[in-house]
Amino acid sequence: MHIAIAGNIGAGKTTLTHKLAKHFGWTPQFEDVDRNPYLDDFYHDMEKWAFNLQIYFLGSRFGQIKQIRESGLDIIQDRTIHEDAHIFASNLHDMGLLMTRDYENYLTVFNLMNSFVQAPDLLIYLQASISTLVKQIHMRGREYESSISIDYLNRLNEKYESWIQGYDEGKLLIVNMDNLDIVNNPEDLGYIINKIDAELYGLF
Repeated sequence: MHIAIAGNIGAGKTTLTHKLAKHFGWTPQFEDVDRNPYLDDFYHDMEKWAFNLQIYFLGSRFGQIKQIRESGLDIIQDRTIHEDAHIFASNLHDMGLLMTRDYENYLTVFNLMNSFVQAPDLLIYLQASISTLVKQIHMRGREYESSISIDYLNRLNEKYESWIQGYDEGKLLIVNMDNLDIVNNPEDLGYIINKIDAELYGLF
């Protein structure tokens, strides 16, 4: 089984991935953030490093999908390959930070990779307002994220909402995180778990 969690920066993907993996006995698969050689440079000079960053994420995510296929395990994945293309690369192109030539080159590689990709058994989209995202980003205190602008987060949120509205590749669960505290309130985590059970197993 392949479960994937999608959502903007600071929405709570990694925390929820940890908790659901522990609850269901799934194997967690996380974004390669700490070892990413471009992320810090990107947040300080987006235009210079946008293409490098997106190609790195694309290759990393495709490698994850290959591992999922070959492992035979029940895996929960923190962020999907589709977000790289439909959200982040698209947004950078719209902002003029990713040249059209580079963007088209990127999409050619993505579309080739995507032809080998199967949709997850369940996509969980974590919906969150800008205030919630900013609070979460501030709380985790990653230095390279300190320069992220409100405008950038808002643009990403708009891309996410547009993508999710048209998502038809498989089962989809939308969870609004604005009033949930899955770290300190077990009932909030239980609420999400019940929703997942209903989607996967028809349990209520």
